[in-house]
Amino acid sequence: MNCGSDKVIYMDNNATTRIAPEVVDAMMPFLTDCYGNPSSMHTFGGQVGRAVEEARGKIADLLGAAPEEIVFTSCGTESDSTAILSALQTFPEQRHVVTTRVEHPAVKNLCESLTQLTGHKHRVTRLMVEADGTLDMDRYREALSEDTAIVSVMWANNETGVIFPVEEMAAMARERGILFHTDAVQAVGKIPINMQENQIDFLSLSGHKLHAPKGVGILYVRKGTPFVPFLNGGHQEHGRRGGTENVASIVALGRACELAGEKMEEENTRVRALRDKLEKGLLAAIPKSMLNGHPTDRLPNTTNVSFEYVEGEAILLHMNQYNICASSGSACTSGSLEPSHVLRAMGVPFTAAHGSIRYSLSTYNTEQEVDFVLEKMPPIIANLREMSPFWKEDE
Repeated sequence: MNCGSDKVIYMDNNATTRIAPEVVDAMMPFLTDCYGNPSSMHTFGGQVGRAVEEARGKIADLLGAAPEEIVFTSCGTESDSTAILSALQTFPEQRHVVTTRVEHPAVKNLCESLTQLTGHKHRVTRLMVEADGTLDMDRYREALSEDTAIVSVMWANNETGVIFPVEEMAAMARERGILFHTDAVQAVGKIPINMQENQIDFLSLSGHKLHAPKGVGILYVRKGTPFVPFLNGGHQEHGRRGGTENVASIVALGRACELAGEKMEEENTRVRALRDKLEKGLLAAIPKSMLNGHPTDRLPNTTNVSFEYVEGEAILLHMNQYNICASSGSACTSGSLEPSHVLRAMGVPFTAAHGSIRYSLSTYNTEQEVDFVLEKMPPIIANLREMSPFWKEDE
């Protein structure tokens, strides 16, 4: 298989990112010569163990955390489940979870299973969002109760890029003695995060969202936070997550976090400028198009635009003919023909929700690529609308 035979314009970085060349270089020795078990007593394994701890330190540096607060996992989904289920096991009498209607399926579906598979043993409050994707903090405050075990709210939405005030929300939860978890998979590496300056108890991170491989993630567990492991087994991760460590990917994640720290300014300047150019160009050139999400309180790389009276899947197929990669929503639900649950929660009209496209850029994107997309998108939408009876009725 040759995935690099044609030039691809990749604007689907919220789904996954390319592995940075520097990250590949860092991980390769641990796929070849340095294959020892990091838990082994001999020197050959011990040097591998030291590489794991060095990576742990690099990740902690990016998050403003202590190395011992970093627990390696297989992905963001595992980290999310670990945090929420740990809280419910720690406080078995407190069966209430507060979350939002726009969470990633990793949290959304877990919370649904808590009520469906346990005979309604648990109670879940799913906070509504405003039309611009933001949260009403008064509703949040009212949702917290004496039997709330944990709040789980994403730092930034994967479809719209809207940033939630999780630091303020965590402080409010702490006042009530409630644990707070944030799925920060989309936020880490794009906006500054310093865990020393907030009261968040758990934070999830996934490597493949910031130019590391798939299959590795971390759960930040604040020092002193009660914790019950999700995977029991060996003594790995100081007894907090059983299973031999995925050393090559852990080393890769450490290097990726180093690079993310170095490129944070570029994310918030050059990448943001590219995003803004793309967004403004699309909205100006294509009638009946609209931005989904708050205009400013967003990740610097993400824009979600709806084109009324056309299907997102059809748009993506036509974009694919030009090797332009984007998304009609979360990659974890791309097999569904239903409109995005995020856009439905925001009250986006049905005629627009079906035609939404998420463009998510990275530091690898260029202005020439943005220009190419702006050249191709207007005729794509115009041609599809010519085939739409709803568009002709609206004209």
